[in-house]
Amino acid sequence: MDRQSLIQKFDKQAKKYNERRKNNHASKFRQRIFQEAEGKVLEVSIGSGLNFPYYNRNIELTGIDFSHEMLKTARHAAKNYPFKTKFIQEDVETVELSPNSFDTIISSASLCAYQDPIHVLNRFQKWCKPEGKILLLEHGLCTNRTVGWLQKLSNPLALRLAGCHQDRNMTEIVKKSNLKLIREERYYGGYLYLIWANSKFDCCYKKMK
Repeated sequence: MDRQSLIQKFDKQAKKYNERRKNNHASKFRQRIFQEAEGKVLEVSIGSGLNFPYYNRNIELTGIDFSHEMLKTARHAAKNYPFKTKFIQEDVETVELSPNSFDTIISSASLCAYQDPIHVLNRFQKWCKPEGKILLLEHGLCTNRTVGWLQKLSNPLALRLAGCHQDRNMTEIVKKSNLKLIREERYYGGYLYLIWANSKFDCCYKKMK
């Protein structure tokens, strides 16, 4: 799917994403991992701002999304929260950001949509400060073989309708990137991934010191 078509799909879904604020089935999981965000926070593919309720009040949030309609919804939602916000309409896969400029980088159900998720995670490593953290809440390939087979079977349809891959193993993607996986939790038969990570290179540097 070309990039412009994907942007249009997410523009059309902005209203639906905003409605999830009232019935967010992943609320307890978002709370569990994203309450750890601190300092200067970058949230990629910020969407409608579903994670705002779980952030500490003293963070400085930068949100990136390629969808104008998603950012419009997020800007409106941000007015109800005390932390500072800045929004950038750019593609996470191509945007240029300063290295070592964020204390925390957040990704929430976005790795399913990127053309090259490993490349995106390597960009996180570049943008995050040496002692910063990367927090991921993603959906992907289940641990159950039968369900996993169905995910692979339905993936072409899901990609065409929603621009979303259903069959990505998020654990393996993180391991192949320049990030070090610190901790992982899986829920809903392994469908939901909570991943705490940091810079693999930074860990090596600390050991050398």
